[in-house]
Amino acid sequence: MDQIFDSLIQFWQFTGFANCTWQHLVMIAIGVVFITLGIVKEWEPMLLVPIGFGIVIGNIPIFPGLNIGVYEDGSVLNTLYQGVRQGWYPPLIFLGIGAMTDFSALISQPRLMLIGAAAQMGIFGAYLLALVMGFAPNEAGAIGIIGGTDGPTAIFLSSKLAPDLMGAIAVCAYSYMALVPVIQKPIMLLLTTKKERLIEMPRPREVSKKEKIIFPVIGFICTAFIVPSGLPLLGMLFFGNLLKESGVTRRLANTAGGALIDVVTMLIGLTVGASTQADKFLTGNSLKIFGLGLLSFIIATTCGVLFVKIWNLFLKPGRKINPLIGNAGVSAVPDSARVSEVVGRGCNPANHLLMHAMAPNVAGVIGSAVAAGILLGFLG
Repeated sequence: MDQIFDSLIQFWQFTGFANCTWQHLVMIAIGVVFITLGIVKEWEPMLLVPIGFGIVIGNIPIFPGLNIGVYEDGSVLNTLYQGVRQGWYPPLIFLGIGAMTDFSALISQPRLMLIGAAAQMGIFGAYLLALVMGFAPNEAGAIGIIGGTDGPTAIFLSSKLAPDLMGAIAVCAYSYMALVPVIQKPIMLLLTTKKERLIEMPRPREVSKKEKIIFPVIGFICTAFIVPSGLPLLGMLFFGNLLKESGVTRRLANTAGGALIDVVTMLIGLTVGASTQADKFLTGNSLKIFGLGLLSFIIATTCGVLFVKIWNLFLKPGRKINPLIGNAGVSAVPDSARVSEVVGRGCNPANHLLMHAMAPNVAGVIGSAVAAGILLGFLG
């Protein structure tokens, strides 16, 4: 009987109930909220559902020494997590993004690239604020990239500069990507007048196939020569786009923009979520990171809109730009461009801004990768 009783006690000690703390329950609740938002509200379900379930996985209380946790060498989760830790997954996602992205809007209206550049001020604004709040320069750089609203770029840079903060930074970046419509719309309405919101822009010119093929080659050479440290992200982005536009590598482009990016998105979401173990995530630094991430996103959106308003002062009436596309300078493709379209059509149902907003939007993808390269070059 004593042996049976001792076995039951030993079994109990290995259960999650015996090892559970309130911190585990808080994190599991957060994971359930992410899953709920992804399914019920349909806020970036491709991101929030894997991340939310990963948070639940990572916070199931386990007995020490079972070698199954995401931070335990040799475990399955730890092996999958190396794609995040070593920065393998983000370039593969950029390959898929390139294979799915049409740069026609940017090629036809290259001047709108400046809006994407202006929105990157959110990155450097958050970097300075993080320094003021006491973060080390490398940590501040990793936190600042959240302002680009680009999850893969945030993971890539934090894996190089601040791996200990990567879980909080990644979850923060993806959370704000999902909240793009909620955060950006009130800022856009606050900063623009009714007259400005009614500005109609001429239809972009048609872009030739030759231009589409040349662009990724020239674009990569120019950006990579300026910021060689951004090579992994920029190279894969433009390579994926070349696969798409060349017309002779359709199968490769379909794989990169379909099955490959889907698999990598699942793995990156699940492992990033699993990395948010309660003892590593529920800290004062995590709260600061979420606060700084929100500020950087607000700064980026504000700078994009204000830049267009100031630029319009120097443009002739027929050349003026609707400042509602200023928000699209962040890297959340195509969500921020959709916000421009929705807000614009709410003011004038006949005014379609999506085709224009996609130009600064894809420029923002390039801009965030360039900004990450600059920070990595200076702080790495």
